[in-house]
Amino acid sequence: MFILPRLGLILLGIVVVLALLLLALAIATQIRARAIEEQYPNIGTLTDVGGFRLNALHVAAGPDADLPPIVFIHGASGNLRDQAGAFLEPLRGRAEMLFVDRPGHGYSERGGPENDTPAGQANAIATLMEKMGITRAIIVGHSFGGAIAASFGVLHPDKVEGLVFLAAATHPWPGGVDWYYHVAAAPIIGPLFCNTLALQAGMSRITPGTAHVFAPNPVPASYVAETGAALVLRPATFRANATDVAGLHAYVTEFSKRYSEIDKPTVIITGDSDEIVLEEIHSKGLARDIKGSELVWIKGLGHKPDYIVTDIVIAALEKISGQARDLQAMAGAAEPRLAATRVEPEGRAPSLQAGQ
Repeated sequence: MFILPRLGLILLGIVVVLALLLLALAIATQIRARAIEEQYPNIGTLTDVGGFRLNALHVAAGPDADLPPIVFIHGASGNLRDQAGAFLEPLRGRAEMLFVDRPGHGYSERGGPENDTPAGQANAIATLMEKMGITRAIIVGHSFGGAIAASFGVLHPDKVEGLVFLAAATHPWPGGVDWYYHVAAAPIIGPLFCNTLALQAGMSRITPGTAHVFAPNPVPASYVAETGAALVLRPATFRANATDVAGLHAYVTEFSKRYSEIDKPTVIITGDSDEIVLEEIHSKGLARDIKGSELVWIKGLGHKPDYIVTDIVIAALEKISGQARDLQAMAGAAEPRLAATRVEPEGRAPSLQAGQ
């Protein structure tokens, strides 16, 4: 007759131990998240865009600027430091530039559920442009940011000077994304996961995960240290990122039907060795859907054309602005260099956006 009470005490003990463990993990997560923010403080400015604040680094054009304003949109798991690290110094003075933390990323607030889709995020960026006094710009979207750039081109054509897509994720693909995106985006269990386990586990995956994002190209030595990749592991940011990624397939399945409405100068830069997105589906799909677009297909290039072929991306911006540039010749000239520096990272590639 003592069995049931004793069993109840054992179960109660297990529950208490689990609760204390989760509490300890939550406290450790908050401490570590604050340390990450101290290491990577905000370098942008928060601007109200209608009920929430969007963060961006706004850089004025120089007196001899030869390019129109440019808006840079980072991909999944990123923040504005990523695109600023690639383009801020090479383009400084040549154009007015806006490097945006997408809603819920970096230091931007998430806003309402409308920002769970690329369309909502495109609308937020359009409002930010208005606040900054930017009437028209070249919109540059990397990876997940490509879905936002495409949505921007459809929804806000009056604000578009041209579009540049970098290893974009824009079309429905076979397969899905890694399991933890669905867990982190789920109700109830998602916040629990994000506030206890995600950051602790994720810190060990930043370096190997980044190697696969760049593969088969080498990671620049200072990339992880300078771009604040760990910012995505903070609980609210991790959940926002997971919500973005988990919902992308359903969104592009429907919205990609509207890409044919885009009639602005467009350049699509991609590699044939991307471990993160299926370039045969996304980049070729954009080239098919956007009339008059130019597809720059580079052998041996992975998922980071912004860092690996920065000169070709800048030439694409110049071409859209009316300057004569042979992007195909530049792509061909880059391929021997990419072949000579090819690397093979260990382990499995993470399906961060639209993987196989």
